[in-house]
Amino acid sequence: MNVQIKSHADVDAKLLDGRAAVVTGSTSGIGLGIARALAAAGANVMLNGFGAAAEIAGTKDAIEADHGVKVGYSAADMTSPDAIAEMVTVTLAEFGRLDILVNNAGIQHVAPLEQFPVEKWDQILAINLSSAFHTTRLALPAMRKQGFGRIINVASAHGLVASPFKGAYVAAKHGMVGLTKVAALEIAEEGITCNAICPGYVYTPLVEAQIDGQAKAHGISRDQVIRDVLLAQQPNKRFATVEEIGALAVFLASEAAASITGIALPVDGGWTAH
Repeated sequence: MNVQIKSHADVDAKLLDGRAAVVTGSTSGIGLGIARALAAAGANVMLNGFGAAAEIAGTKDAIEADHGVKVGYSAADMTSPDAIAEMVTVTLAEFGRLDILVNNAGIQHVAPLEQFPVEKWDQILAINLSSAFHTTRLALPAMRKQGFGRIINVASAHGLVASPFKGAYVAAKHGMVGLTKVAALEIAEEGITCNAICPGYVYTPLVEAQIDGQAKAHGISRDQVIRDVLLAQQPNKRFATVEEIGALAVFLASEAAASITGIALPVDGGWTAH
């Protein structure tokens, strides 16, 4: 076996040089953090998600300028198998390959089971779980042809444990972990891995808005909201950052993680250690 050894400097600079990635739900938050990290490591990236056209164009241009990679954008609706298929087709046409698939798209709705809107249940299962099935089945032929692939599913601590009033989200994220394991077993001998990242609370603009909202609603300080409400179940009492999740995704997408497959890796400050 011919193995080329690179210096640490080369590895650190462009760990994913020449790779091509799709990151669903990547116009903001965790997905954008992962997309930026993959680009910084040398991968061309297909962004996906909703948002103002001017903002998305600005994000795309900034990532290209900062990292010298190609960045595309697909507005594919993750509830539509046809739109997902078109996104994969466009990615292959634009980049000529597909090495890394990050299934990150997700939404949330909180309600008791007997009051949970049926349409919200269906939408959450479609976006948070079924979309990952569709992207995976469509990406595998290209990965098999290359003899290399990395599928990274962004699940959640709620893929490992439950909380009340989040029935659809918890069900979908548990399903994502199960799908991860099935895919890993099916492709174990083909140079393709499939793993799930299971974050707890990650600091994003959406979480920041929750902090202010909870503080006003309960008449308590920001620090109390963070420690006693949002991070009540996280022993380390700090948010993970999108940069931390991005760095983990880069590692899982690299050659160094070739023997890591089928795992659900908590990044939750000890939440699921209870």
